[in-house]
Amino acid sequence: MNPAFDAWKIFTLVFLLTAIPVAILIIWEKRSPYKTAAWILVLLLLPLFGVVFYLFFGQEFRKRKLYSRKGIKSLARLRMLSSHQLKQFEQSILKTESKVREKENLIRLLLNNSNSLLTTGNRLKILEGGPDTFDAIFNAIKEAKFHIHIEYYIIANDKLGEKLKTLLIEKSNEGVEVRIIIDDVGSWGLDKKYISELKKNGIEIYSFMEVRFPRLTSRVNFRNHRKIIVVDGRIGFTGGINIADRYVEGIKDIGPWRDLHLQIEGEAVLSLQVIFSADWFFVINENLSGKKYFPVPMSYAGIPVQITASGPDSDWETISQAFFAAIAGAKRKVYIVTPYLMPPIQIINALITTALSNVDVRIIIPGKSDAIIPRWSSFSYIEQLLEAGIKIYFYKSGFIHSKYIIVDDIFSSIGTTNLDFRSLETNFEVNAFIYDEEFTKQVTQIFKADMHNSREVKLSEWSKRPWNVKLRESLAHIVSPML
Repeated sequence: MNPAFDAWKIFTLVFLLTAIPVAILIIWEKRSPYKTAAWILVLLLLPLFGVVFYLFFGQEFRKRKLYSRKGIKSLARLRMLSSHQLKQFEQSILKTESKVREKENLIRLLLNNSNSLLTTGNRLKILEGGPDTFDAIFNAIKEAKFHIHIEYYIIANDKLGEKLKTLLIEKSNEGVEVRIIIDDVGSWGLDKKYISELKKNGIEIYSFMEVRFPRLTSRVNFRNHRKIIVVDGRIGFTGGINIADRYVEGIKDIGPWRDLHLQIEGEAVLSLQVIFSADWFFVINENLSGKKYFPVPMSYAGIPVQITASGPDSDWETISQAFFAAIAGAKRKVYIVTPYLMPPIQIINALITTALSNVDVRIIIPGKSDAIIPRWSSFSYIEQLLEAGIKIYFYKSGFIHSKYIIVDDIFSSIGTTNLDFRSLETNFEVNAFIYDEEFTKQVTQIFKADMHNSREVKLSEWSKRPWNVKLRESLAHIVSPML
């Protein structure tokens, strides 16, 4: 017997029984050629590892309807209202100012792909950084009279998390309903004692898509990255900031944590409430409906806002489509801040095409990052963007985790979505799309301040990087579609 020959036969058999069927399945799913090629390359080079990695992290469930929306009353009402708004679109859009009408196609897209109502009676406040954000959130919670709804990717078991827990227990003991959804992976560090104390005080808290073997293979890849707080259906919050000390204290060896959040009052709060209620129905099969949770909104002199969610619960990659449409339709400028720059090919093409059309395109990313492979992968995209005339900046005053986009003088978006594959194609996300000149000026001023604290990367400098650095980034680039 030849041990080497026997080992080869075993390897061949395992390859035929595992890697080949999985490769056929990946091709059958009709993903982007880049994702398909990346997965098949891993299966060819590391068959057993590739199969296990795919089963845990690579399965695509959007078309398999992993998340059912049937029976959710608030969504049924939303569909009816958005259908009516589409029918009356010409009349309603003509009531807005002329610059808003520049983005008519984007507004219509979001109505069609996600039933995102265009609400006009809103008051918005930009919250810069952790201290301002948590002050506003805790003040709103202290004023709660009826209910507090919280949905977060990360609630950490630290000083800030403890402060939140204490405050929520106080409100629950006052008779306020408190409901919490946490992502099971993002909040793995939240210990059982923390959760038990909340439950003992009448607070309902559930994990979104619990990751427990053997269910691990169907759920670990789809994380709830949404950050939503709704108090009494009157005031809401969303943006990039999780509940953790690092958003206030920064990160060791990197520096302060730079981030952006949004406080919303008015009609758009009820759109956030719809998203929370749909996710609540998913985790506990309970409908939240009626005036108790959807009161007649306070109306403010009008900032037009569409609240849009995306993820496996959406028929379309709604936020990705909206970003593409916004970038491709730009006439004057596109300013983007993202902590991770790993965009799908259609977003890359939109950015490059827009820049080559003499639109001013600028992107700020971290100079230092909290994640090594995403950082290398982000760097792998820079050269082709610079070649198209896009200006790239490295933030140098800590770690920038903000997620916002500005297009022309009338449109901006703030939310939870990074400009990367996972956010745009896989995760549960939420963004506010805002059509207002004065608000856009505020966001632009923030961008200019962030740009002031950054250094511009020049093509002449970037192209001279050592070959081993370029190789490392190219390998990360290959892996990035699977991250």
